[in-house]
Amino acid sequence: MIPANDLRTGVTFEMDGGIYVVISFQHIKPGKGSPFVRVKIKNLDTGNIAEKTFRPEEKFKKAFLERKKMQYLYREGENYVFMDLETYEQVSISPDNVGDAANFLKDNLELTIVFYKDRPVSVDLPTFVELKVTHAEPSVRGDTATTAMRQVVLESGYKLNVPLFVNEGDLIKVDTRTGEYLERVNK
Repeated sequence: MIPANDLRTGVTFEMDGGIYVVISFQHIKPGKGSPFVRVKIKNLDTGNIAEKTFRPEEKFKKAFLERKKMQYLYREGENYVFMDLETYEQVSISPDNVGDAANFLKDNLELTIVFYKDRPVSVDLPTFVELKVTHAEPSVRGDTATTAMRQVVLESGYKLNVPLFVNEGDLIKVDTRTGEYLERVNK
């Protein structure tokens, strides 16, 4: 059991039949009244984020998560199919559990899948991925020296703004935490 006083960023626990991970925490000792713990938590089943306040003596059951290195294979209907790199076992994961990671998935991408009691609950992407630009409106000649941006579509279907010098067919590096363009990759 974990007392609320020991909740820290990254700690996973069970509460009300769900599993949660602590995103941020704050221990507050007001001048009057008893101390309390304010946390921002993410439900690993639904992806919802909530703020909660607990008394320091409240206790929660620790949730043990397993992380497996896997490879994204393809999309089958609504679900995404991943393969365990050690056992070659394939796992189908719902869009709810994949979440925003779907914006950066490409064939054969290696990533980490988080499991709780042999059930996949979330997808941890690498910090940076390289994706090909599949659609870009042509830029006007001479505009490439400015800081102007335009929207392009990547091979995953994700749309983002890039500098004008990025063209269709280019390979670009994207930060998966922010969804922003980083640089054009020369390959």
